[in-house]
Amino acid sequence: MNQKSIVVFASGDLGAKLLHYVVKSGYKVKAVLTNKHSTAIIDFTKKIKLPIFIGNPNSDTGIGFIKNFNSEIMLSVNYIFLVKTNIFGSFDFPINIHGSLLPKYRGRTPHIWAIINNEKETGITSHFINEGCDEGDIIFQKTVPIGVFDTGASILVKFERLYPTIIDKTLHLVDSGKLHKTKQNHSVATFFGKRVPEDGEINWNWQKEQIYNWVRALAYPYPGAFSTINNIKFIIDQIEFDQMGFNYTMKNGLILSLEPFLIKTPNGVIKIVKYREGNMNELKIGDILRSKLC
Repeated sequence: MNQKSIVVFASGDLGAKLLHYVVKSGYKVKAVLTNKHSTAIIDFTKKIKLPIFIGNPNSDTGIGFIKNFNSEIMLSVNYIFLVKTNIFGSFDFPINIHGSLLPKYRGRTPHIWAIINNEKETGITSHFINEGCDEGDIIFQKTVPIGVFDTGASILVKFERLYPTIIDKTLHLVDSGKLHKTKQNHSVATFFGKRVPEDGEINWNWQKEQIYNWVRALAYPYPGAFSTINNIKFIIDQIEFDQMGFNYTMKNGLILSLEPFLIKTPNGVIKIVKYREGNMNELKIGDILRSKLC
């Protein structure tokens, strides 16, 4: 089998782990592109003396760096930049590994969005890169179940275990010449954009099930779902449903108890089990937590 050479585009801890795997597995990695905050990637490439470009690949210097390597495969893993046509078009096999079952959940942090939206499964897709965002032909997919207690972090652990298999399968199909491309059905595609920590505020007017999914999707080590009262911010990592009764006329977000920490929602009471910021001593029964957009 004729093994083709690779230029890896990767970012973050996940990108670092997978770069390490690809190199140690003996694949012909010629160079790496990353961003300045991906220090684990930078340190690893320096240690093994692998050429690296740090910064925007679409810049003149980025394009010039890529031209130095006559590689057939572009392998993008957790990469923060969208590359332009003149970059991915210079590779015979421009491939991205995406954390969803495309064409569903194109875009950023798809596993987080899948939990928020109460999906029962997500997955990993290897696909060709084209001009659109996650719109290229599919090479290989693997389904990952989402359990009722899964968080964004636990799904990422599942991904980390499966990514090497996905990469091996994809690169084997490329090297063996047995690769079969499947076009995406764009009519059923969904897209979800970038999230920032400020997006995590809880709306207490949501149903309790939606709040539950919101909290677990964003739980530690992610920035977290949060609520505020009297300029006190509570970052909440775990909640449970509670059987305590209530009157429907009570405002949503009303604190019903402090020990345990119980909050009223439209269709039931939730108990805050874990939180990592905020001072309970500043609260009293009858206070109302702020609702998002209110």
